[in-house]
Amino acid sequence: MAPLNIKQGSTRHSAYDLRDPHGEVIEQHTLALVVDNESGVLARVIGLFSGRGYNIESLTVAEVDHTGHRSRITIVTRGTPGVIDQIKAQLARLVPVHEVHDLTVEGPSVQRELALFKVSGKGESRIEALRLAEIFRAKVVDSTLESFVFEITGTPEKIDALADLMRPLGLREMARTGVAALSRGV
Repeated sequence: MAPLNIKQGSTRHSAYDLRDPHGEVIEQHTLALVVDNESGVLARVIGLFSGRGYNIESLTVAEVDHTGHRSRITIVTRGTPGVIDQIKAQLARLVPVHEVHDLTVEGPSVQRELALFKVSGKGESRIEALRLAEIFRAKVVDSTLESFVFEITGTPEKIDALADLMRPLGLREMARTGVAALSRGV
């Protein structure tokens, strides 16, 4: 009998946790930064990540204070607790950064993402795509005889779940905004 070829680690599709119990845990964290809204600030923040080999899983930026010319950057990244602490400390030292919040550690937060799905199909798969969209509360924002464009807002996990179900039905294209997050309460 041949041995099983199982890779180390676990995925969201696996029921088994195959990680080394003595290894450091890789955690996902959502960081919120308030920065000056000026040219080059985003490049400096991204440069901090890329220069040290840290990955950014999601990045959202928008101006939130027009009079004070401040923007909010929401970053989702992964790392060991030590790496996350190092990222936060290095971000706080950047001159245009006014605030650094780790929403994962500071308490409950609300996270949402917007996505557009283009699904093409005919017959039963077209009807099934409409059914799934209704279940997930996705809106039809464009329709042709061969395709639909659906808009969905929700957690990244909800968007991943709909994408997984739409693939066999004819998912052709997907666009995502990235995570926007706020801490709950006052």
